[in-house]
Amino acid sequence: MPRYDKTHDPLKNSELLERISGKRLDMVRVIKETEEYFEHYRLEPCLRISKKKHALTFSEKMKERLFRLTAKPSHLLAPSRMKVDSQGNVVPDWKGKLDHEFTRLAENIATEVNVVDFGAVGDGKTDCTEAFKKALATGRVKIVIPPGVFITKEIRLPSWTWLVGSGKGLTTIKLHNQAPKGKRLLTNANHWRGNHHIFVERMSLDWNVERLGEVTKTSTWGNHSSCLTFANVTYGWIKDVEGINPGLHCFDISSTQYNYAGDGYRARGGSKYVWIDQVTGYGFGDDGITTHHSDYIFISNSHMCDPSGRAHQKGFSNSNGIEVDDGSRNVLLVNNSSARCFGGVEIKAHQNSSAASNVQIVGHLSVNDNRAFNFRHIGHHKITDAASQSAFNIIAVNLAAIAPIFTDLYMNSTPRGMVISAYRNVVVNHFTLIGDPDYDYKGNPLIALQYRARNVCLNNLSASNFTNAGAMIKVYGGENRADSIQINHVLSKDLSSKEIEVGVGVQHIKMQQIT
Repeated sequence: MPRYDKTHDPLKNSELLERISGKRLDMVRVIKETEEYFEHYRLEPCLRISKKKHALTFSEKMKERLFRLTAKPSHLLAPSRMKVDSQGNVVPDWKGKLDHEFTRLAENIATEVNVVDFGAVGDGKTDCTEAFKKALATGRVKIVIPPGVFITKEIRLPSWTWLVGSGKGLTTIKLHNQAPKGKRLLTNANHWRGNHHIFVERMSLDWNVERLGEVTKTSTWGNHSSCLTFANVTYGWIKDVEGINPGLHCFDISSTQYNYAGDGYRARGGSKYVWIDQVTGYGFGDDGITTHHSDYIFISNSHMCDPSGRAHQKGFSNSNGIEVDDGSRNVLLVNNSSARCFGGVEIKAHQNSSAASNVQIVGHLSVNDNRAFNFRHIGHHKITDAASQSAFNIIAVNLAAIAPIFTDLYMNSTPRGMVISAYRNVVVNHFTLIGDPDYDYKGNPLIALQYRARNVCLNNLSASNFTNAGAMIKVYGGENRADSIQINHVLSKDLSSKEIEVGVGVQHIKMQQIT
């Protein structure tokens, strides 16, 4: 099996998914079918601030109150619709708006310059920070960066900026050896007032984690310590960019600050209408690509692999390939891949924040991730926890989980093809799981539906070569059971245990065509 390392070309993901699943899906038909399942099974959410509260310490209460000064009540947006364009690509229904704004960006570029003309030298030694600052000025500029390694202490991009290199591995922007741990390599100019119309393409971004030596933690706080951060950006594009060894994230689409004001609240100053395409990343201390409190985000044809996990305590690294996190809404992932992460795709929230909602995945290839697909609202799982007020609406189509494994990133975390916890209204259609027949899965289930998951529909699933695993699908029972489950068209072979295991107390479950 290929390693799917940092040299993997994510433009091959669609073809690889077809080969692995043995299916050539008619995406127009499959998306229509999946959306019909979603409309049929979903429970209309009623968002409110829960009266049931977690027991908080005095410092936690003060922290929550402080965050509410910069928070606003959350509400569920109308879900975006997926469509197939004339070239056969799956895109969000709002992409036309983004394309129009890209035309406006091109029209508002007043001049094109080469950063070398402002004193930059791509010798891997010269500090080019001032050269970039002069070239960027106040924006309305396209800056060309030739081949070379350009050292900088940080680059801040104003509105109406187009930054273009000569290609991944040819043009590299690298963080200066004396840059503090909290520095972002590339970000927008004003996180509080916000920026708009920024395009970054065709380059490598090296956060230069080596400069920190053997520190126990490679990041500081919030959305710092990343290769590229868009915070409070409206209309942004990141294309054909490589993120290398960041202390925190390769790519962070974020609000001005992360916000932990509690479930039912979200941050002000979130980003909107951002497209990330054909990016790669590795060595990240936390996540490869992450989103926080941002809306209308499109991530396509990208690959994240081999995190360091060094933003966390050793052995407790929730380092995911792609993470759709706190308060994010209307996010579409298309034909991405991940390898050897804790989670391939994690859709989640922390206990003291609103969950991501209205997330759609069309095509994802997960290889040797510990939990290929992990959907959860932390701290809202147990019967003693407040039920999540915001964890709603996930659609996933054409997924593949290849040989999930135990990992040193997170001690004692058992391998899973998928885990669904706390989320309601989840439809998964066409999911292929392929194991390693010689690997010891220690009797663990492949798919876990648990911790108050509700209104979950699994359709067209196949699993093979898990000779040492437990049930293909386990619906956990008990007081905090999963419930309202529909499972259709399941095929398994070379599985040592039963196909489906249902726990005590599960009241509403329907199964059809289990082979």
